[in-house]
Amino acid sequence: MYNQHPEQIARDKIDKMLIDAQWVVQSKDEVDLSAGKGVAVREYNTDVGPADYVLFVDKKPVGIVEAKREEEGHRLLVVEEQTSAYAEAKLKYLNNDPLPFLYESTGTLTRFTDKRDPKPRSRTVFCFHTPETIAKWFKQGSSLRQRLLGLPSLDHTGLRPAQIVAIENLEESFRNDRPRALIQMATGSGKTFTAATFIYRLLKFAGARRVLFLVDTKNLGEQAEQEFMTFQPTDDNRKFTELYNVHRLSSGYIASDSQVCISTIQRLYSILKGEELEESAEEENPNESTWMQQQMSKKHPVPVEYSSKVPIEQFDFIVIDECHRSIYNLWKQVLDYFDAFLIGLTATPDKRTYGFFNENVVSQYSHEESVTDGVNVPYDVYTIETEISKKGEVIRAGWFVDRRDKLTRQKRWQQEDEDTEYSKNDLDKKVVNPSQIRNIIKELKRALKTELFPNRFDENGDYEVPKTLIFAKTDSHADDIIKIIREEFNESNDFCKKVTYKAAEDPKSVLNRFRNSYYPRIAVTVDMIATGTDVKPLEVLLFMRDVKSINYFEQMKGRGTRTIDNDKLLQVTRMANSKTHFVIVDAVGATKSKKTDSRPLERKPSVAMKDLLGAVTMGVEDEDLFLSLSNRLIRLEKQITDKEKDKVLQYSGGKNLKQITKELITAFDPDAIEKRTAEKIEKVPVQDRTPEKVEEAQRCAHQELIQQASGTFNGKLNEYLENVRKEHEQIIDHINIDTVTKSEWDSFTVDKAKETIKDFTEYLQKNSDEIKALSIFYNQPYNHRNITFRMIKEVMEKLKLEKPLLAPDYVWNAYTTVENVKSKQPRDELTALVSLIRRVCGIDNELRAFDKTIDENFKQWIFRQNAGQHNRFTQEQMDWLRMIKDHVVSSYHIEMDDLDYTPFDAQGGRGKMYQLFGNEMEGIIEELNEVLAA
Repeated sequence: MYNQHPEQIARDKIDKMLIDAQWVVQSKDEVDLSAGKGVAVREYNTDVGPADYVLFVDKKPVGIVEAKREEEGHRLLVVEEQTSAYAEAKLKYLNNDPLPFLYESTGTLTRFTDKRDPKPRSRTVFCFHTPETIAKWFKQGSSLRQRLLGLPSLDHTGLRPAQIVAIENLEESFRNDRPRALIQMATGSGKTFTAATFIYRLLKFAGARRVLFLVDTKNLGEQAEQEFMTFQPTDDNRKFTELYNVHRLSSGYIASDSQVCISTIQRLYSILKGEELEESAEEENPNESTWMQQQMSKKHPVPVEYSSKVPIEQFDFIVIDECHRSIYNLWKQVLDYFDAFLIGLTATPDKRTYGFFNENVVSQYSHEESVTDGVNVPYDVYTIETEISKKGEVIRAGWFVDRRDKLTRQKRWQQEDEDTEYSKNDLDKKVVNPSQIRNIIKELKRALKTELFPNRFDENGDYEVPKTLIFAKTDSHADDIIKIIREEFNESNDFCKKVTYKAAEDPKSVLNRFRNSYYPRIAVTVDMIATGTDVKPLEVLLFMRDVKSINYFEQMKGRGTRTIDNDKLLQVTRMANSKTHFVIVDAVGATKSKKTDSRPLERKPSVAMKDLLGAVTMGVEDEDLFLSLSNRLIRLEKQITDKEKDKVLQYSGGKNLKQITKELITAFDPDAIEKRTAEKIEKVPVQDRTPEKVEEAQRCAHQELIQQASGTFNGKLNEYLENVRKEHEQIIDHINIDTVTKSEWDSFTVDKAKETIKDFTEYLQKNSDEIKALSIFYNQPYNHRNITFRMIKEVMEKLKLEKPLLAPDYVWNAYTTVENVKSKQPRDELTALVSLIRRVCGIDNELRAFDKTIDENFKQWIFRQNAGQHNRFTQEQMDWLRMIKDHVVSSYHIEMDDLDYTPFDAQGGRGKMYQLFGNEMEGIIEELNEVLAA
């Protein structure tokens, strides 16, 4: 019987693997080393016995393959000595040196050792390396792992301490030949910049041939591409992309001259399967898919097979962005396929992440640490609750309401036949209550002006809304929110925009304007910028949708944590002093709802229709998937109208749902596969109908049926099927009017504000003897008049260096959280700092803006001067006194020498003041220094 012996089964599998990897397999009696670049000769004699396979490249011996039957997979590590003995032996007819490339294989499990490595260590590989690759390795002499030992010391210029730690520890991990490493860095702390830095070093100093930067959405891939385009190494005046080719994959083609490839993991999966992938399949994070969750519970996910177009050594290093969601299910196979170092990047690892990377965590940098270091900003939580948001409502029978078609948005007026009760979970799905949305938006507007960012009024009394991102449940929900925002804020279309993949306006263009231009002030998204996207000026996140995944929630929160230079912030938000924190406005209980750190593992979770459609479109070939989708489409076909059926024909290339369903079922129907196989075998001469030919025909027949079924699906058809299957209409409840029941800082935020004030107070006290200005405030109150601009600047610089979290803006906001602060925050941070110091030291009983204190003290002084006299000072004298007052506001003190500079010099300087005040001049300056700073 064909392949009856276990040893022969293993040999047949190994032969196929070698042939797939472009080796010519020959017996020792029929050797022809000219038959190909790489030749694998079976049972080649050595002076210690026949080796199972000897590998030749360009007619030179380079390696050994030791074959074992599948049952001996557990013994492959023991077999290594046997392989080494053959590698060090003399081959018959040849006076060879020891061979460097060693394999042990059962045809199911294969291990590889490169004897050129500093400490040769075997590793599991998916298949054999190609002769082309072995030839290049042989020519290079030293191995990649050997070259990694020679990486030069890292230049710390332009790198943050956490980035330095991450890169240096990662390179130490490389030197120790650790195949997997995890970098955990807080969102916003520069993970991609860190990656660009070590990738540059690997290409330049370690001779890496190609690096893959792996993401899970198209948006993250585009952002990574931009990072590489702007990255400039410290040892070269050229940009990264001028030195190395960076190729973001948008098809199945991988450019041979690319040193860095950027790809979504779903595109790479489709490439390995030899299939094209629609770009729409890359827009959403596939790991949020319920079908992917289901795959986690399967023991045998759809396998990846060897692809000669993409050999296992295609990449030397794979950097996995957001790796906490890209290393499971189908995707783990993609990562296991390549013989490469794997480097994970994430802000939010979980237990499975640590396990996948063999607990080799080379860097851990938490959000708290990043805030302490001033790399990120902290956040506060503000809660808005409404009656209907919490409890839902009832639409009564007999009421006339609008019903809105979800697809066309067309409304019709209808009298309800029966009561319809809806819960908070039905909002914006089954029922839309405009009053519920409107009350949240109205309350947001009020809170922004009075509690969240009250110091954003300009001189005309107009309020500038901070850059705000709103998370909506669906595209339809986003549309409703945008309409109400424009009405309630009385603003134009430019003020508030939608940023989703389905937006009519180019989402990338809108996102770019949101990031870099004044308008829009508010963006509404569903998931496009929920993770990964960098929008540094963001100061407010409004949650109008909840999420159950703790990792996803942390990523969403991370959109607001980025720091931004004051000058760049002022370009888009003119009334902002600096970005010291951001505010989460929670309108759905997202900060308090129960979250999970892993996906559910039940055998048959409910799978969303869009997830089934997305998986088929991505090229997943799974019988359960095809049958599940066919069952959904059978039910759908019975529900939709003739007009909707015509739309299906339009998007499917002329196939109706019955045809599409039949093809899905047929793809895995044994009878259909057998019939098509028979048709193929009929075309093969009888003498050539070997078991191998039959098996190949069967595989091709099955593949053709799968392609016929899956090829129908595309982005437009999927979107239509997803939308048309839902309830056709939403009830618009315009009758039940909502009310705000809670609008307040979260309780923990009040505690945090008190803690911030306590930390600030303790810091000032601790430094009260060391810093001159603080010493005067605490110990020499009579000397307030002598505090200079330079002294306050010294306090500020020390504070920024040692306690960046205690920025004056942030501490001021902490005071407004726990005290009734009547005074508007000064725009100048030094003035705000003086105000805070005076409050902490007890000079002022309440927090007051120091510039306003000076104004008030000046008015009182003038009033006293005029008491009993009528206008003691002339108009010209008053103008000079106001100039002195304004100088003290900005510089805290005035010296006689200051009269020789701006703005006094333009008015005649010291001489003019003497002319106006005579011998009283010095006394007035001394008195104003003392009185104004009182």
